[in-house]
Amino acid sequence: MLRRTKIMVVAVAIAVAGLTPVAMTSATAAPAPYCGITWGSLQKSHNPVTQPQLTNIRAGRHNCYDRLVFDTRGNVTGYWVKYVARVTEDPSGRLVPLRGGAKLQITVQAPSFNVNGQPTYRPANRRELVNVSGYRTFRQVAWAGSFEGQTTVGLGVRARLPFRVFTLPGRLVVDVAHRW
Repeated sequence: MLRRTKIMVVAVAIAVAGLTPVAMTSATAAPAPYCGITWGSLQKSHNPVTQPQLTNIRAGRHNCYDRLVFDTRGNVTGYWVKYVARVTEDPSGRLVPLRGGAKLQITVQAPSFNVNGQPTYRPANRRELVNVSGYRTFRQVAWAGSFEGQTTVGLGVRARLPFRVFTLPGRLVVDVAHRW
């Protein structure tokens, strides 16, 4: 009887306030993830070693994320992508300055040269590989080196945000969400 009385009191309060039970439940429910993104911000990697050559780096803007694409001659299977306190050049260890509140280090098992040592990708400006001005999340894409069969790039982003990494034929894709 006491339980029924409590339910009636709540129902009357809802009616007096002009709320529907649906509005009340939706106000207390957990918000849906931004754009359905559930990626997280921890390291993503895949270790098999491949030797495709890097041919280009490009970026694109989407409604929910910014995208960085590494084009290769051959399929990429090895990569490591993680947030770091600082990105350093490979092999010198020199600091790669990056704009933004967080830094992603992207290492792909694809050198920027072929087996004869001829360049397959030569950045025109090592500090600005791709023009990302006006992007919601990306702040800077900078060269960190190509050494011993792998290429490293620093990606300055607005903040530590969720990201995902996946491969397509002839490319590695890194998406960073605009927000959590």
